[in-house]
Amino acid sequence: MSKEKEECRENCCHHKMTPRSQEELKQLKHRLNRMNGQLNGIAKMLDENRYCGDILIQVAAVERALQSFGYMILKDHMETCVVEEIRKGNLSVVEEAVELIKKLK
Repeated sequence: MSKEKEECRENCCHHKMTPRSQEELKQLKHRLNRMNGQLNGIAKMLDENRYCGDILIQVAAVERALQSFGYMILKDHMETCVVEEIRKGNLSVVEEAVELIKKLK
């Protein structure tokens, strides 16, 4: 486990904060930038009056990318904050995790 995740487990999760390494931030921001590019592409398709089916294919691609992004964040949350809270005996974090999973569906 990375030093930043260890620090999160020790210090941050109870403050609703998750420090991430520079590499993790870079990867997450890269994914967000790609999704922004896809959304801008969809806007351009609308401006060009492109075929509805082509636009829907791009919408589906953005939805899959966003879903994948959400699962990456959820995985990190489960591996750090949720585990630490369970170790502390705070089982209410399980209910919170279940609600987060429901929101991602």
